[in-house]
Amino acid sequence: MDGVAALNRLEPVSVIVLLLLIGSLMQGIGRGASGSARRFFFFIWDAVMLVVCLVLAGKLAEWLSPAAADWLAKRVTVPDRELGSLEQVWYTMLTSVRDFALLRFGALFLLAYLLLRLAANVLLEPLVRPLLFRREEGGSRGASEALPFPGGRAASRVAGALIGALHGAGRAFVFMALLFVYVSLLPSGPFADRIAASPLYRQTASWLEPAAGKAIAGQGPVLAKAVQDELYKVLDRKYEIIDYNIPADIEGAALQITADAETDREKARALYDWVGSRISYDWEKADRYVQLGEWKEQTPQETYEMRTGVCIDYARLYAMMARSAGLTVRVVTGLGADGNGGYGPHAWNEVKLDGEWTPLDATWASSGDWFDAPRFEETHIREV
Repeated sequence: MDGVAALNRLEPVSVIVLLLLIGSLMQGIGRGASGSARRFFFFIWDAVMLVVCLVLAGKLAEWLSPAAADWLAKRVTVPDRELGSLEQVWYTMLTSVRDFALLRFGALFLLAYLLLRLAANVLLEPLVRPLLFRREEGGSRGASEALPFPGGRAASRVAGALIGALHGAGRAFVFMALLFVYVSLLPSGPFADRIAASPLYRQTASWLEPAAGKAIAGQGPVLAKAVQDELYKVLDRKYEIIDYNIPADIEGAALQITADAETDREKARALYDWVGSRISYDWEKADRYVQLGEWKEQTPQETYEMRTGVCIDYARLYAMMARSAGLTVRVVTGLGADGNGGYGPHAWNEVKLDGEWTPLDATWASSGDWFDAPRFEETHIREV
């Protein structure tokens, strides 16, 4: 009754479920008992194969991931030259799969799942179908009733309608389960609040929570956060690929600046001081982007020669010079405090010192010391 009442308000979840039920019911009437039974069986078959292939794909991906990482580490190297746009995308993805465990697992999982489903469809289904049905689906209208049904066509239609209703209920339950997973993992996602307000959804969730709710509540958000963090790393990786080829003058300058440094921290600090004091902020470029939406992409070489740029230009030049000096460094994009209580798009660096990523912001060097500053994360949000 809650579902019927929701229809009066055009509540979308109940409307979709009702359409699934009506559609399956009409298909059942049209196909008759034999056709509906065949369709319903293969719906169950697909569900079982889905679960089996997902489990096997997860096990295979977990088993293959270390070997894939070693294989990629030995064979994937970025060419020491300027790369084209397609090459940049290709090497960004290859090095990300090589270096980021979750992304590598996801790629292997998807590949294993597709191969397992292909094997199930090509090898297993043709063996199962002849054991249960005398005639293949398709062809003339009468082919949907390959097996005779007692009571004639009318009884067959009624039985088909009942089977179609069961099929529709299965489809609706799968749909509601997907909504449950979505709302559980992304409670603040698009339309999540409208879905959660549905009486039909609340009823279904009350059935699913005892079985799956605790697992999703405990592990789902952690997994979602891990996926999000790794996605940010992939997006930041593009700057490493774009700027992989280091010009000789920048390399020479970096080596000269760090010549007296004895530790990696001293090298990182010396380069921070140099970039922060030698590069001027390009307010005209920033204003044209904010006010007119115009963006001028510039390379670290151009930043080095013109001695001017915005935050991403500071970060890319610092990263290139740090790599020239033998440091492990990355560009980080996200949001930076604007001094007025808000945040705006920003970029900075992280350099690996003593096994840990240390943040620094050469763009803000003129306003204070932002090399491994206390509470750095309060003014910088790693978010793309």
